[in-house]
Amino acid sequence: MPRFKIQIQYDGTGFRGWQLQKKERTIQGEIEAALKIINEGEMIRIHGAGRTDTGVHSTGQIAHFDFQTDLDSCELKDAINGNLPRDIRVMECLVVPAEFHARFSATRRHYLYRCRMDDFLLDRNYTWHTGPMDCNILNQAAQSIIGNHDFTSFSRNNEDLDHRHCIILDSFWNEDGALINYHVSANRFLHHMVRYLVGTMVEVSRGKYELERYKNLIDHPAENVHIYKAPPRGLVLTRVDYD
Repeated sequence: MPRFKIQIQYDGTGFRGWQLQKKERTIQGEIEAALKIINEGEMIRIHGAGRTDTGVHSTGQIAHFDFQTDLDSCELKDAINGNLPRDIRVMECLVVPAEFHARFSATRRHYLYRCRMDDFLLDRNYTWHTGPMDCNILNQAAQSIIGNHDFTSFSRNNEDLDHRHCIILDSFWNEDGALINYHVSANRFLHHMVRYLVGTMVEVSRGKYELERYKNLIDHPAENVHIYKAPPRGLVLTRVDYD
């Protein structure tokens, strides 16, 4: 049976995250509903590269599914999009080898977090209005997490995980006018991890949280520490890499 890989863009504002839920609107649920229509009422399960939280957006989420069809990949993409709401779009659809897995074959994930330092309102669903921040201080905090670290201090407890180590490959902030954006990539991310990191780094920049205290949580991970969490609306999953 052919295996299809799709790249998905979505505005997460109106969704309870990626993962299927019985009574809530989710990205996975909407795509599976579209595929069910195409498959004449038979359910097709899709598997995503990551489970984005409620309100988090994506320009590069990846998923795969198995489907026996006479449609080619371009026709299938159009058919899926024709049955999706306007806040989700499949941007690419490809046939991939049977061993490909959207989650387990991924080697690197890229996130962007957008903050706004002025009072412009029209992108309020896609940025966190933080007010002025010091980019130099933010980058001192960002650079300290590069490498292999235990992110227990910056993630929700999950007893199903064997460990909470992640390899951070890129971590930096850059200014773009009144926007200040955080870029981070890693082999994996834990639940709420990027939002905890961003929220705490912002408080470091504001002078409300000591930089050395922040760095100590990286070097000496612990449960139930006092940190901050950024709102979901500024976070975007931008890309997932594969070998």
